[in-house]
Amino acid sequence: MLTVVLCWLLILFPAPGPASAAPAGSQEIADYLATHPGGKAINDNEISYDGGAFVVTLRRPFGTLAAADCPSGWYCFYEWPNYGYPRGRLSDCGRQSLATWYWQFRVESAHYNLTSGSVSFYYYDTRLFDIGAGNRVRSDAAPYRNWPNYVQRRCG
Repeated sequence: MLTVVLCWLLILFPAPGPASAAPAGSQEIADYLATHPGGKAINDNEISYDGGAFVVTLRRPFGTLAAADCPSGWYCFYEWPNYGYPRGRLSDCGRQSLATWYWQFRVESAHYNLTSGSVSFYYYDTRLFDIGAGNRVRSDAAPYRNWPNYVQRRCG
């Protein structure tokens, strides 16, 4: 009789299952922020730094082609050749240290998606390569993969 009662209790009040895991993107965001602090998650795939001045996208959005895909109004740099993610993006003019956002020595391809101007990628004071309105993409930063630690955008 006790066994029957216990069985009914288990049917009526099942034991709680394991706590639901955080979505994969949430863990990925947490892991990224643990090694690249100072940002704020804006969704399960993007992190904003300095109030949106710099944005990191961790994974290529589902359904998009493996191609240069920098949003309009930004210039982007990718951690892998052929626009492989993660991707960082900026739009401000002037010289900026990529170390500010933990992106120094990580650029392997780049895409310029602004209507005018250009951006140069530097290793300290040595200009490595440029992209701009007249030359929008660089699918492989070789022989300068992982060298850039500064960028300088010339607007206009």
